[in-house]
Amino acid sequence: MNTQHVILGLLKKRSFTGYEMKNLFETVFSFFFDASFGTIYPALSKMEQLGYITKESIVQDKRPNKNVYTITPAGIKQFAEYMNSPVEKETVRSDFLMRMFFGEFAQEEASINWIKEAIASDSEDLEKLEAMKRSALAIPIGFSTKLIGLEIGIETTRARLKVLQESLLKLIDLTNPNMRQGDQQ
Repeated sequence: MNTQHVILGLLKKRSFTGYEMKNLFETVFSFFFDASFGTIYPALSKMEQLGYITKESIVQDKRPNKNVYTITPAGIKQFAEYMNSPVEKETVRSDFLMRMFFGEFAQEEASINWIKEAIASDSEDLEKLEAMKRSALAIPIGFSTKLIGLEIGIETTRARLKVLQESLLKLIDLTNPNMRQGDQQ
């Protein structure tokens, strides 16, 4: 799976501006796919060159022109090839987990702070995922495969939070048992 596949999937639903796509990458997809501004726009340009999408510039008063992208028959074919290909093995790349692996080379306070930051970030992510699930369930469309991704994200984040919170308490107990009182966040 690459950025092009995700973009083609979006464009199978409807036409999008680059800004709208970027927003989806930063919100909905951010929990399981990483693509930055510097990745999305070059992919759009390449896909246009390959004939997978077309771009229509819409003139706006007192604002920059808006580019709207639409999938072509070649893009539909390319997306179908992706959807019919074997599912790739998932990969994880985590700076936090790498720091935990090498935590013996960091000061205990740094490790504690990293864990606290991860707990705060994961708690925020969990709230967002649960809100996305509530929104998805509010639309009576029956079962949706999108819910599978949300459920996995929610349960994975809950499990990660549990491990982080338990590990934080253990690390605090090991480094400074007196610190545990009132400073568990």
